[in-house]
Amino acid sequence: MKKINGIEIYENLKEIINPGHSCLVVWDVQNGLASRVFNKVEFISDLKNLLNILRGKMPIVYTLITPPEKEFRSSWSYYAMMRRFGVEDPSKLPEFMAKGSNDRNILQDITPQTGDILLEKPTASIFTGTYFEQMMKNRNIKTLIFTGIATEIGIESSARDAANRGFYPVIATDCVSSMDKEAHNRSLENMQKMFICESSQTIAKNV
Repeated sequence: MKKINGIEIYENLKEIINPGHSCLVVWDVQNGLASRVFNKVEFISDLKNLLNILRGKMPIVYTLITPPEKEFRSSWSYYAMMRRFGVEDPSKLPEFMAKGSNDRNILQDITPQTGDILLEKPTASIFTGTYFEQMMKNRNIKTLIFTGIATEIGIESSARDAANRGFYPVIATDCVSSMDKEAHNRSLENMQKMFICESSQTIAKNV
């Protein structure tokens, strides 16, 4: 560890993911998404193992996709969803991650436990429209370990936002996934140039 101007600079993975200042983020591992990732069996197994190792050592935050009420959604949100579902009439859009639906539930194999946090969020960034940043600052969290779905959307977006806010973003490379394998791989290549990207096994050995 180095210090300059009263600021501590972590120099290795063990310092960066010290449980005393780290938080594990489980991003959108909901039935409606997890059932469609390209490597479902391996992804769930690796994530479950990492959760078992880190639970009790650091806070664990699960996110839930929670779209705003229809009358408060942005024009871009409607456009993006119309494009995604191939719908020309916005009134014909399907209910996405509707409250009470099975699609919205966290995958049973990695269901939250007592003490874990469920965070509803309306965008592809964990910081936008939530109180997540304040929660982390209240706990003196410096490092965010990202897992979940989808790599090229919410994971990369949130990791970029985390870095811009001064957090250390760590990507558990085998515990993130996507419905699009090529996009997943491209995203990991991008993030390896900017953030800390390590396997769950390496992370577990350094906690």
